[in-house]
Formats: sequence, structure tokens, C-alpha cells
Amino acid sequence: MPANCESRVSTPFPVFLGIRFQQAGETEVACSLDLLRRLNTQLGRRFFDVLVADAIYLQTPFVAAIESLGLDWVINLKDNQPALLAEAERLTVAPATCQWSARNEEFSLWHLPAVDWPVANRLVRVVKTVRLQQIKRVKIKSPGEPRDKQKEQVPLENTNFYASNVELGSISPKFIHQLGRSRWTIDATAFQTLTTDSHLKQPSVHKDVALVVLTTIRILAYTLTTVFYHRQIRSHCRKRPPSFCELARLLALALFADAPDTS
Repeated sequence: MPANCESRVSTPFPVFLGIRFQQAGETEVACSLDLLRRLNTQLGRRFFDVLVADAIYLQTPFVAAIESLGLDWVINLKDNQPALLAEAERLTVAPATCQWSARNEEFSLWHLPAVDWPVANRLVRVVKTVRLQQIKRVKIKSPGEPRDKQKEQVPLENTNFYASNVELGSISPKFIHQLGRSRWTIDATAFQTLTTDSHLKQPSVHKDVALVVLTTIRILAYTLTTVFYHRQIRSHCRKRPPSFCELARLLALALFADAPDTS
């Protein structure tokens, strides 16, 4: 990244670039790596710059493979890499280097530009963030008192470590935190919507070929509807736009409504 460039985590909404079905006996990591190689060959580097992934992908062979494709990466650091995690925890016992607030959340950030990753025999960048969020929980009075439910605000603390090879230059380490959190946005916006509202994992058919075709149709339909929703509905709506799921419901009602009687 150039020193004075503006950092941007992602597009306003996530879209699917490709799909690959995991084969019998194949690991999730191997399946994902093959998909990335195919996308790199078919699409080039026009649509993705940084790979964001869960901790299962923080493995030496996988990291070496994606770096050979020219990709930068930000991957969650958890206890599947105990030596790297222990070193990161040891180096972040001092006070945070950066703090900020957003809505009802308070963040603390530690930035470690070079941490030894023993199993990979290399140094990696590590960012640790602690998020303190005020949430409302229902409190029930103790036994013997009149039963009464009351809501009270309680602090909820979440700690995340991110390992990365991104060269920041003059860009704030907060960018790594934003990249790491973007994975949850993608998961909630795209995958959970497909799974929960579009019944992606529902065993509608039992033959392998039919399952592949039906799943592909569902993902294409979701992607096209998402683009239509953001580029036509949200961008042109003068009042408060409907939610994505509400739009899908309205489209379904329009498609399956009885045709008007023209007799």
C-alpha cells in the first residue's frame, strides 16, 4: 500500500466470487486453497487484495501458498498456534497503545510489528484488541422476593488476536482490526442469510449433481438480489428502505401471487 493511500476494508456489501464443493476426505483448508487458486487464475487480482480468515487457516503450508499467489492476509490467532499466541500474550501485558470508543463499545488495541512464529521460522505482525460492550440482560430477583424481571446493563468483554503479513506503512494498526472484524460482517450478511433465510443446507435433493445445481442457483439468486437491493432499492428509496429479507418476501409474494383475472 502506498504511504498516503486511503484504507478501505471492503465493498459496501459482500458478494460471492466463486464456489467449490468440498470433496470426500478433503479438508476445508485444502478446498479453500484450491478455490483461491482457481479465482486467481480466472479473475486475477481485480476483486481481492487481502485474505481474511479464521484461525484454522493459520497454518504454515496454507500461508506460504497464498503468499505465493501474491496475497496479503489477516488471520485470527487462537490456541491452534500455541507458541505464537503465548508470545503475543506475553508482549501485550503492558497498557494498550491505542484506545477509542464507538457507540456503546470501547476498544483497546496493542500492535506488535514483529512477533516470532517458531513453527514457520518467520516473523509476523500481531494486533490484539479488547472490546468492552455494554449489553442489556434480564435480571430476576433472588428467591423469596416477588418475581420481577428487570433489564440491567452489564459489560461484555471480547479479546481477539490477529496475525498478518500486511505492511502498514503510515496506515494505522487499527486497519488490521477492521479487516479482522470484517470477516464477521461477511459471515453474518452473506453466509448466515443464505443458511437461515434461504435454507442453503436444507437437504432438498439427494443426488450429488442435483445438489450442486440447486446450491449454485441459490447462491446466484442471492448474489443478484443483493446487487439489485443495494444498487436499485437502497440507492433510490426516498423513505426508509425495506430490509433485504423484507424485499425477498415482497418479491416472493409478487412472483407467486395469482395472476389478475382478465376474462
